[in-house]
Amino acid sequence: MQDLLFYLFSALTLGCAFLVVANPVSRDPVTSAMFLVLTLVSLSGLFVLLHAYFLAAIQVLVYAGAVVVLFLFVIMLLDPPATQRRRLRRFGLVAGGTVAAGLAGILGSALHRLPPAPTQPPAVEGATVPLGEALFRQYVLPFEMVSCLLLVAMVGVILLSRKDPA
Repeated sequence: MQDLLFYLFSALTLGCAFLVVANPVSRDPVTSAMFLVLTLVSLSGLFVLLHAYFLAAIQVLVYAGAVVVLFLFVIMLLDPPATQRRRLRRFGLVAGGTVAAGLAGILGSALHRLPPAPTQPPAVEGATVPLGEALFRQYVLPFEMVSCLLLVAMVGVILLSRKDPA
């Protein structure tokens, strides 16, 4: 049952994260922000499967609650025009592909150097010291991935809400 839930939550996380960046249905930034909420909630489901209930609750409260509401506030404040189809430029595609390939290479080399994962999840119930140690020793990668996802969403909102198409 846990394997099925893991595959379900990971497929939801990846699918919604893809729809945050490249939504074929709507170019509206509010729709992307809603898919960001779904991504963060399904990521908190993965934290629940890891028995990291505190992290799952914080994921929903802080990221899906506060940060995405802040993104929505900025979107509404900037009042982007009606959905416009912007042309993709070659330089942007080449630069974006190069940066994505570089980040994938850095992530691959970092994952290759990691020690093997422990068979039992760490017991982090109660005190904050073991929780902090576990966060910085074993759960750094999910936190960094969420921070990169938020950065991409913020840059996307800024680019979509510009008044003058460059």
